[in-house]
Amino acid sequence: MTPLSNTLPHAPRKPDTTTAMRILIAQIRSALPFDQSVAQHCSGNCQGCSMKLLEFLATELNVWEQRLKQGEQPSLADLSQLAKSAWKIHRVLQRNGLIE
Repeated sequence: MTPLSNTLPHAPRKPDTTTAMRILIAQIRSALPFDQSVAQHCSGNCQGCSMKLLEFLATELNVWEQRLKQGEQPSLADLSQLAKSAWKIHRVLQRNGLIE
């Protein structure tokens, strides 16, 4: 009889939380317009200040990048919280017409 582990197809391994956090940070940085000028952020018709939200999120990303460099390992809750914040800010930016 062969062991069960030898008969199942090998699924790709999920990344550890440090790698997952680095991937999440890269995805957030590529998806949101951190490099737009203040004039582009402030169109006057806003539901939440896009500039302040992006500054907040940029600070969070910078803090996590620094923590990762220092060897800290994020928890799944940390990943979830950052993803949730980024998603909420993404929706506000969509409502304000800064992204599609």
